[in-house]
Amino acid sequence: MLDTSAAVRLRRPDERMALRITESALAAEGVMDLAGFHRWFAHRRSFDVARVDRIDLDDLERWGRDPDTGDLVHDSGRFFAVRGLSVEMPGAAVPSWAQPIIDQPEIGILGIVVKEFDGVLHCLMQAKNEPGNFNGVQLSPTVQATRSNYTKVHRGHAVPYLEYFQDTSRHRVVADVLQSEQGAWFYHKRNRNIVVEVTEDVELRDGFCWLTLGQLHRLLDGDDIVNMDSRTVLSCLPFSGADLAAAFPRPDESFGAAVIRSCSDEQGALHTTDEILSWITEAKARALVRTRIVPLDGVGQWRRTPAEIVHETGRFFRVIGISVQAEHREVAGWTQPVVEPVGVGINAFLVKRIGGVLHALVNARIQPGYLDVVELAPTVQATPGNYTVLPDEARPRFLGEVLAAAPDRIRFDSLLSEEGGRFHQARNRYLVIEADEDYEPEDAADFRWLTLHQLVGLLRHSHYVNVEARSLIACAHSLVGAVRTG
Repeated sequence: MLDTSAAVRLRRPDERMALRITESALAAEGVMDLAGFHRWFAHRRSFDVARVDRIDLDDLERWGRDPDTGDLVHDSGRFFAVRGLSVEMPGAAVPSWAQPIIDQPEIGILGIVVKEFDGVLHCLMQAKNEPGNFNGVQLSPTVQATRSNYTKVHRGHAVPYLEYFQDTSRHRVVADVLQSEQGAWFYHKRNRNIVVEVTEDVELRDGFCWLTLGQLHRLLDGDDIVNMDSRTVLSCLPFSGADLAAAFPRPDESFGAAVIRSCSDEQGALHTTDEILSWITEAKARALVRTRIVPLDGVGQWRRTPAEIVHETGRFFRVIGISVQAEHREVAGWTQPVVEPVGVGINAFLVKRIGGVLHALVNARIQPGYLDVVELAPTVQATPGNYTVLPDEARPRFLGEVLAAAPDRIRFDSLLSEEGGRFHQARNRYLVIEADEDYEPEDAADFRWLTLHQLVGLLRHSHYVNVEARSLIACAHSLVGAVRTG
């Protein structure tokens, strides 16, 4: 039985905003129709072309090997460094290991400007070419910039629209929260995820466009169009509130109806929010994880050659060097190290309807790069090929169910790229798979069924929901218009 008490939900500051966001999510067209967008986007991809060449690590300009540690560092001392990380997790399937890790202590800005046109909220999005993107240009937030970039350490051009996020006093802040990034590849990395609503006229610069949430949701269904930074900011929108299901009725048995009920506070949830918060806190309290930064030269089982830093098995990821020539960036050319994953990963939510309300099965997951040890992750977050070199007991719970899912149970399926500024052609298959209503897995102490409104409530705070789950939450919100019953 679902609990519909006040303890189920975290208080929202503005229920009207939730209605406006839902209206935008259901808006199939905006100031630019999707056909026009695809023409514009194809032009941007043909126009904004970057040349990215793989080069030896020793040939990186302004990057060098620290003589004492072997770390890869920039001569300015800014941007980021590639260091070594030692990890100890007593009792885990793999109790200890060491690896390279990206150390980027500065906090960047991932910001979206929103504005109402003809009564519908639109997002100002940028067609941006990151050097590691799978296919060049993807849709990024209005501003996607590290502190080193927007303070012009690279001596490049100013970041467009930055002023909206540096001084928010004249505008309405819709969401503003520090969120983590990939805990397997970053050490304690956070970015400011911020959405600001403006009412004044905004100059539409070259390479930018206005889209409704409904249009962005439809574009999420296409491979490698909406980038990771956009997805994480979109997930932080207050896409939940009271009476959404009544305000936006869908066919009662449709999947979209279950999604919108999941966004509606008054529809209830299997577990109260107090119970969920206590479960997360208990998971953090019992986690035995010890991490420390160590010299990159001292990381065992990783080989360093002039061309790359690679695990002796050839699995997991590589650290490589790239040279970039891009005419339409703040800087026209540069070199840098990047992380290149081995294989395409899988990030999947198993979902089911409980009392007609969609719930997602989330995992309280430990990763060594998290600032607070544990964050909520997808049901499955894995690169299957990596487990050929790991113990059988390390194989993720539910990976078999996800890989064997029948096509008629898959509600969302798209190949999406990860952040192209630090990762080279990193892609994951994002899936939402519906299980039967009577599906109840055994031995799943580190998993809980949560509604979308509970996840959105947690996203008002830092260090609760990881970046992979945030992408899936954005994907799940895109299903609000789905009518399939399954």
